[in-house]
Amino acid sequence: MTDLKDGREFVPGRLDRDARVYVAGHRGLVGSAIVRKLEAEGFTDVVGRSSAELDLKDRDAVFAFFREVRPDVVVLAAAKVGGILANSTYPVDFLSDNLRIQTNVMDAALEQRVERFLFLGSSCIYPKYADQPIHEDSLLTGHLEPTNDSYAIAKIAGILGVQAVRRQYGLPWISAMPTNLYGPNDNFSPKGSHVLPALIRRYDEAAASGAASVTNWGTGSPRREFLHVDDMADACLHLLEHYDGPQQVNVGTGKDVTIREIAETIAEVVGFEGATDWDTTKPDGTPQKLLAVDKLADAGWTARIGLREGLEHTVAWYREHAGALRR
Repeated sequence: MTDLKDGREFVPGRLDRDARVYVAGHRGLVGSAIVRKLEAEGFTDVVGRSSAELDLKDRDAVFAFFREVRPDVVVLAAAKVGGILANSTYPVDFLSDNLRIQTNVMDAALEQRVERFLFLGSSCIYPKYADQPIHEDSLLTGHLEPTNDSYAIAKIAGILGVQAVRRQYGLPWISAMPTNLYGPNDNFSPKGSHVLPALIRRYDEAAASGAASVTNWGTGSPRREFLHVDDMADACLHLLEHYDGPQQVNVGTGKDVTIREIAETIAEVVGFEGATDWDTTKPDGTPQKLLAVDKLADAGWTARIGLREGLEHTVAWYREHAGALRR
């Protein structure tokens, strides 16, 4: 519970289905899933703006938008995101763009005294060699993974921004840190995608062309946790209605697999029967990144979509939309 500056005591509970909810990044992987979830749950006033309609890096435009729309609830799912290649190639962009997006949206929401605000970060905020599984208390206890440290620093700044608003203004803002997400509307482009959509595209194209082999980066030994984005959206609504606290909440499944295992499963799902080679001259990234989800479980939520089921659903979506996806 949060003691608000106007003397009221905030207690999490069921959100008004007629409340105006602004989802920043509503066309992205996470944002689009949150919109689907909210609409399925009966929310009648869900607001979104494309980047062409509203550049969240433009501070004046963001403030003008908030003054016009005056949302009751904000979910900040907008971010510049990418995989190892993109993060390591464009660190300035990932730092600058994300800091500006976060600062502008948070400051504009604060001006309007938006009471319920959910900031979404990433599990890359934790130290590269954090004890596994990674608990929320591991934040700022060690060195970050250098291939995505700029993005991680921006997301850490977002968490601290939420905490600062709680301390200075008494608003019950919260933040959640998802593990590796996948599902509909993911980025499947060769240069900008994360590992799972990259593997789906690679294996599906190899299966379609009859290629004899596929080559993946690294050794295949790192362990990763994967959460279907529809589960993430369900967790976001649950946290908005059941959680109030300054500490970020990990959102994941509590289970992980090796990159080699996930590659084998994807090959099976898409029907690729060739060989898989591993280019060990390429980086592996963090050796393991499994989130502890005790805090989330204590709040009353656990993941429901199994990995195989989620992959089959995602591959079907990818094949249906492949012609329109980013190249």
